[in-house]
Amino acid sequence: MKALSNLQRDAKFLTGALSLLKWTKGISPDSDFLAPDDFERAVDEHEIRIAFRFEGKLTTYAEFDARANRYAHWALQRGLKKGDVVALLMENRPDYVAAWVGLSKVGVVTALINTNLDGEALAYSLNIVGAQKLITGTGFEAAVRSAQPFLEQPLDIWSFNSPVFRDIRADLKDMPTYRPTRLRRAGLKGKDTCLFVYTSGTTGMPKAAKLTHARVRTLMRNFIGPCEITPKDRIFEALPLYHATGGVCAVGAALMSGASLILERKFSASRFWDEAALNGATLFVYIGEICRYLLNQPVRPADKAHQIRGGFGNGLREDVWARFADRFGVSDFKEFYGSTEGNVSLLNIDGRVGACGRIPPWMKKPFAHVAFVKPDMETEQPLRGEDGYCVRAGVDEVGEVLGRIGDDNRTRFEGYTDKRDTEGKVLHDVFEKGDMWFRTGDLMRKDKDGYVYFVDRIGDTFRWKGENVATNEVGEAFSHIRGVETANVYGIAVPGADGKAGMAAITASDELDIAGLHQLLAERLPGYAIPVFLRVQKEPETTGTFKYRKIELVKDGFDPAQVRDPLYVYNAEEDRYEPMTEEVYRKVVNGGRRF
Repeated sequence: MKALSNLQRDAKFLTGALSLLKWTKGISPDSDFLAPDDFERAVDEHEIRIAFRFEGKLTTYAEFDARANRYAHWALQRGLKKGDVVALLMENRPDYVAAWVGLSKVGVVTALINTNLDGEALAYSLNIVGAQKLITGTGFEAAVRSAQPFLEQPLDIWSFNSPVFRDIRADLKDMPTYRPTRLRRAGLKGKDTCLFVYTSGTTGMPKAAKLTHARVRTLMRNFIGPCEITPKDRIFEALPLYHATGGVCAVGAALMSGASLILERKFSASRFWDEAALNGATLFVYIGEICRYLLNQPVRPADKAHQIRGGFGNGLREDVWARFADRFGVSDFKEFYGSTEGNVSLLNIDGRVGACGRIPPWMKKPFAHVAFVKPDMETEQPLRGEDGYCVRAGVDEVGEVLGRIGDDNRTRFEGYTDKRDTEGKVLHDVFEKGDMWFRTGDLMRKDKDGYVYFVDRIGDTFRWKGENVATNEVGEAFSHIRGVETANVYGIAVPGADGKAGMAAITASDELDIAGLHQLLAERLPGYAIPVFLRVQKEPETTGTFKYRKIELVKDGFDPAQVRDPLYVYNAEEDRYEPMTEEVYRKVVNGGRRF
């Protein structure tokens, strides 16, 4: 990749920012132009173009709209009204998008349920939004049955392919294909809820975040300008549609621009490039771990036999970015930062490797609602000065990112369905009496040129030997070691020791020398940051959106009597990792081992 000069980067940033503004201007919480209006306008402009390419079948914009209209009339015939909630538990397919778009046409809110949930977690997700009906895809009978004992109210269940639940396909066949009148959603504004999208649940039960019509419209349009998407583009989408990046950003980037969405039922690292080439993909949507999984695949002559010029998403680390570009010939990434529910959004428009956004020094005013404050790692709260207000982080200092809460479309924080969850994310009296800021819980640093780099989550950073250890940075060190495929790093309590010792759950190939791994890590990390414990797994513990799960791993600990996976502990005297036996475990918990 040829390096750009500062002037070229500034020009590219400004051009991209203006194109983003062009696509999102006019979106307002007070407007009565809603997400379904955006879809209908796109259909009217591109009706004969291909909207979806899915498992060999092509769906035009007009056909998609007709399908969405069937869902709208189905909702009306079933007595649903504005503000009612229907839950969607379905695998990736064009009907997924048609369902929530159609329901939104008559003011019904859709809850996009994580397809990996069952039992109490699934019931919780349904209960907290007050879902009255549930639409499922194929193969969810067992999951739904396991949730039913925990439901707070009876649930009317419909399915695409189930002998147990009501058949929605038969009902949809009898529904009209014309658009319901806009009067069915009269009175709704951009600030009203369109979708419920859930947090990943990496540390407990998922929270239901409210996505308003204005927020949905913004997310759907954010990448069109910066990625220079035109009707000729075909966007490859293998992320789950219940996730905001795949289900809202990617869908919107394609359908708001007249492009085509190549939709995969689920992500497959082994088939990814073959499917992308077969369908003529020009862009793809990613989460960082997807790119890492693709790099872990065996090298093939066909690695560059595709038409993909770039991608957009988040979580792409610097080391993966560079290797991915070299191997697959894709380097034009639009890396962004933003949570489903938050009011802080950043975008790396000009392509600085490793950055998730940029706030140029000459654009401080438009980004005045974003702040970086020094954290107190002991309390996991922002550090406050003698005056009681938060202390801003300086250039290249790590700080928690905050977003000022206001009334406009950029600064609104809609929160969650649970009031306590919402209040827990709001920080008061940050820089002046009475102000309110959204806590992202993310630690970042900003360099002198305004590039922003993700460091870690507040709860994931821990203290060991008096030093702060960022799990994300330790994970990146593992990525440079041959034989390590994935590394999930976390802190764990050790009896008699202050702070938390590092532990890494890794997946690895046979070529990895675990005994000598500590020495390799020492080439990239200070001693206090190198994990004391290792757990070798066959598969990583992840959510449905490929985020690492840690809470279960922390609970499991490092007791070989409780953990079936192979465990290792660092032997300081011999400078190597050794197997964690019952005898060694007793020495560790009784204080008989030096780290």
